Amino acid sequence: MTDTPALPPRDKPWLIRTYAGHSTAAASNALYRGNLAKGQTGLSVAFDLPTQTGYDSDHELARGEVGKVGVPICHLGDMRTLFDRIPLDQMNTSMTINATAPWLLALYIAVAEEQGADVSKLTGTVQNDLIKEYLSRGTYICPPKPSLRMIGDVAEYCYKHVPKWNPMNVCSYHLQEAGATPEQELAFALATATAVLDELKPRVPDADFPVLAGRISFFVNAGIRFVTEMCKMRAFVDLWDEILQTRYGITDPKYRRFRYGVQVNSLGLTEQQPENNVYRILIEMLAVTLSKKARARAVQLPAWNEALGLPRPWDQQWSMRMQQIMAYETDLLEYDDLFDGNPAVERKVAELMEGARAELANLDAMGGAIDAIDYMKARLVESNADRVGRVERGETVVVGVNRWTESERSPLLGEDGGIMTVDPAVEADQIDRLQAWREDRDDGAVAEALAALRKAAREGRNVMEASIAAARAGVTTGEWAGEMRAAHGEYRGPTGVSKARSNRAEGLDDIRESVDAVSDRLGRRLTFLVGKPGLDGHSNGAEQIAFRARDCGMEIDYEGIRLTPAQIVEGALDGGCHVIGLSILSGSHLPLVEDTLRRLREAGLGHVPVIVGGIIPDEDAAKLTSMGVAKVYTPKDFELNTIMRDIVTLVDPKAVAAE
Repeated sequence: MTDTPALPPRDKPWLIRTYAGHSTAAASNALYRGNLAKGQTGLSVAFDLPTQTGYDSDHELARGEVGKVGVPICHLGDMRTLFDRIPLDQMNTSMTINATAPWLLALYIAVAEEQGADVSKLTGTVQNDLIKEYLSRGTYICPPKPSLRMIGDVAEYCYKHVPKWNPMNVCSYHLQEAGATPEQELAFALATATAVLDELKPRVPDADFPVLAGRISFFVNAGIRFVTEMCKMRAFVDLWDEILQTRYGITDPKYRRFRYGVQVNSLGLTEQQPENNVYRILIEMLAVTLSKKARARAVQLPAWNEALGLPRPWDQQWSMRMQQIMAYETDLLEYDDLFDGNPAVERKVAELMEGARAELANLDAMGGAIDAIDYMKARLVESNADRVGRVERGETVVVGVNRWTESERSPLLGEDGGIMTVDPAVEADQIDRLQAWREDRDDGAVAEALAALRKAAREGRNVMEASIAAARAGVTTGEWAGEMRAAHGEYRGPTGVSKARSNRAEGLDDIRESVDAVSDRLGRRLTFLVGKPGLDGHSNGAEQIAFRARDCGMEIDYEGIRLTPAQIVEGALDGGCHVIGLSILSGSHLPLVEDTLRRLREAGLGHVPVIVGGIIPDEDAAKLTSMGVAKVYTPKDFELNTIMRDIVTLVDPKAVAAE
């Protein structure tokens, strides 16, 4: 009888997470506990847009946004409910929060203290990356320099009091979603990291700085070109090691490790033939798991139907099972790095590193990431325009979108359309509980806590201690952010459209001629107002529409993100626009469009055609049309020139007269 050969030792699997949160803290808590019971090994919390941008649920800008893309957290009671029966001293929690990161971490610490946890043992990550918000996602509050100081406050506090917590998660994920090339993703993310380390270096003794640098982690994106993406991750590892040695003199290898979590690409998920997204997600996961040298420490995968709307619990479970099969059924974790010494991989890594170093030198010459925000934003708009153009021309093949488009209806969609919807009553319920919280708290203690917070912010002291005290006193998210706005001002980010260099997409000559002809008939240049009502900061689509419309010869009025319907109508009155385009990707299109249309009619602008773009189910598109919306566009409408022709037709006096 022969001995059974011993199995090779297996590496420890990455943390298995699902990015989740919706409706209310109680509903999200039930979802988290369910996912943990199914084998999830860490939490990844999605907060709603009011929470991310520092507004309470009853603020004007929060209307229609409460509980849509994440969980609303207005105060300590909400955070307490969110983690009910989840022992935080045993959990590794990732919180995708940036501008309000000091506040949400303060609430988290306060809840952990209530649970009796040793705060110094807490493990997890707070994203806390503002630079990418200015470039790609838009949930900023204050200007860059005070925001960088608050990032430093969190890192310094964690270094002293919560040493196992990652205080900052440099996020290149949204850079790729905004169109970044691999070289740009590498350079812009690493420039962000060096800006933070430069802020932190004077805050601690030189001997302790390597420990603090070693707590900086990254959150990256992995796209469909998985060989390039795998090489990008190896380039990240080598460049980070190089920067920490040469720029900061850190010699101990354990503090130079590139530690990262990942969510694979959502930009490439398609509304058409959405079942194909399962393959895309799996292939993209390979880029961050196959290479041991550059393997992710935590992975969260989107669901196959995220291009349609909010995934259901079953859809999230399916994505989690994909990770579990890779980690536990395959033999991937039993082998050393599969690509060491591969000449093709080494060539590609070297190429990416060379391009990233050149871009990093360019950014350093401008004064670093904080001073180069306008430049980086314009480059992302250009790169995204190139990406969109390649898809339009068929140079980049997207199965089901620009090739092999004939399809049977997916049986996965079901009667609910394949997505989960949030009950509109959730917002009213959240507001009622918020108002009850305010009535029940000690107003004197709140006023005292806010005064201490205000003093710390205005004096430039670390705001974390005062924030935790404010959390205990019952201060709300909007009140905390209000003090930051009062102390530091509020930021309006660059749109990138005006400074982006035109790539002059093909097929524009006939559209430009039509724009010129219609402008002559109108008596002035055809003016197109692009607006983003509500708190949705995903501006890529709006930027590409505005960029293409500008190249077609239209006069563009685009003020960027986070406008109220009243501000959009005021802009339409002031600018005398001929057509209005609204972009909403947060799922709040029905209430926001309805409010905007009502205000337009009241202002005497009911005749101005309105078009709407976003992730909009067919049922909602029909409702928008019945409200008076002229055209509805979703991700399947990827041919921008077709949209441009529609705009010209909508405002052409001859076409209107013919109707």
